[in-house]
Amino acid sequence: MVMAKKQHDKPVDVIARALVRRSRSATLASALTGRRQGWPYASLVTVACTGEGSPVLLLSTLADHTRNLLEDPRAALLFEEASGLTNPQTGPRVTLTGRLKPTNDPRAARRFLARHPGADLYAGFVDFGFYRMTVERAHYVGGFGRASWLGAKKFLFESKASDHVMAAEQRLIGRLNRDYGDILSRVAGKPGKQWCIVGVDPEGLDLMSTKVFRRLDFPQPVRSGRGVGGEIEKMIKKMEYLE
Repeated sequence: MVMAKKQHDKPVDVIARALVRRSRSATLASALTGRRQGWPYASLVTVACTGEGSPVLLLSTLADHTRNLLEDPRAALLFEEASGLTNPQTGPRVTLTGRLKPTNDPRAARRFLARHPGADLYAGFVDFGFYRMTVERAHYVGGFGRASWLGAKKFLFESKASDHVMAAEQRLIGRLNRDYGDILSRVAGKPGKQWCIVGVDPEGLDLMSTKVFRRLDFPQPVRSGRGVGGEIEKMIKKMEYLE
């Protein structure tokens, strides 16, 4: 049996981006307005990602964090997979810093709603809108003594390649569900569940099953829609071999 490549053997940007991509929530830090102006304010938000890895949020102008951002868009988002561990300090986390501003990008909206289908109930309300973070820096911590700062150019996936994949996303979702839907339900590793692909990006697939989310990373990133099928075939072959 061939052992899977250890996570920490991968480049830091790949590890950090993968953590962000599989997260459905994050802690948002913004600066309070009004009488408490400048004080840090932390809140829980739901998130999705663009093709290159920029966070997308759906926010209400009635929320304190949104009022903060409309006055000062500088923000930080903490993504973590540590809180459930015996010692949370040993778990991985990523902090992204940048500016969160409203966006009218239909792809960003579509990807958020695909990952959070329940949000469709209120996404059209007048006080709700989509926001996208322009990432400036990323800080990855993989446990004790493992921390790295990354600039935006290093953290984000190549924008030109991402654009090629995202332009084909809707077409790919239909074809991939038709061709691979049944077997991907086995690859997802949750027996008895039927999984449906709801998102495709250069580094993997987003799947949903009765409102449960699952992320599958490609063995290698793709730079056009034509490469997606080949990476899925690799995942399937790896699963069959390990069985």
